[in-house]
Amino acid sequence: MIVRFGYVAMSAVIENASPSKTMTLKTFSGLADREAAVRRLETIAEQNLHNTLRLLRHNVGNDIRVYRFSSKLIPLATHELLSDWNPYEALREPFAAVGNYVKKQGLRVSFHPDHFTVLSTPRPEVLKSSFRDLEHHVAMFDAMGLDGRAKNNIHVGGAYGDKPSAAMRFRDNVEALPERIKQRLTFENDDKTFNAPETLELCEALGIPMVLDIHHQWVNNQGESLSELWPRILDTWKTPYAQADSPIDGPLPPKIHASSPKSESDPRGHADHVIAGPLLAFLRSIASFTERVDVMLEAKLKDEALFALMKDLSKYSGDGVQILDGASVRILP
Repeated sequence: MIVRFGYVAMSAVIENASPSKTMTLKTFSGLADREAAVRRLETIAEQNLHNTLRLLRHNVGNDIRVYRFSSKLIPLATHELLSDWNPYEALREPFAAVGNYVKKQGLRVSFHPDHFTVLSTPRPEVLKSSFRDLEHHVAMFDAMGLDGRAKNNIHVGGAYGDKPSAAMRFRDNVEALPERIKQRLTFENDDKTFNAPETLELCEALGIPMVLDIHHQWVNNQGESLSELWPRILDTWKTPYAQADSPIDGPLPPKIHASSPKSESDPRGHADHVIAGPLLAFLRSIASFTERVDVMLEAKLKDEALFALMKDLSKYSGDGVQILDGASVRILP
């Protein structure tokens, strides 16, 4: 089984390359010239996209082919006060530069809309805001010229005192989404509410691929064995939504999230690094019936943690692990 590792948004190695610089609404509203204020937003967003491209080049130089974009590329993009602003057109060239590089290098990229994007909510205003945020993320992919293989990963959301009703609301709201948004989705089990079996049931019902977070499963489970659950998760990556609009390339490899607990007192928090042993144990358990898997590392030290993990995995090179390059390995059954 070939495993590729990626990281989230920021680099701990490359200096002055934040893709998440922002402007507060207070600062924006305090500028008397609205047109100049919008231009400032566009300048910040252009810098974020420039830094994103820098990070992608850094990634390719280190064999990293899996990457999650920052959701904060465009400050205030979904705020109602800026509903007349079209940042995607204004930033057409920098978006295209990022997208062209992704396509040229064959990178796997994604977004993870934040916890305010909740499709299980009973509140109409929150649902409206969630739809708007998903539309924004799809619009960024479209501006990059990336097809449906670039995904927006979300959690199911809160239970609101009645988990079965929340799950049904989530299902109904996903079914109501436009196809262009639905084909971009993946669902992830969370660490407090919707666990892996519950998230998987929704993925199976809706035909949406599931991103398994093994750290979340460790702290929120029903006693299930992940190696036994994995074949069903794997099947969710064989659906049309896993192929999206590039069926000639076949289904996407399944993706998992991996991190290590911050401490005994904070088992849900993410540590600076990823401990190799538990992750390797899971990968070995699925290696005999999985050809490829992409692993998004959610460690606090980002790419630095990825490099450290690769060094740790090299210590197992005589024990069923083959280092393929700077960010991928082959795990032997």
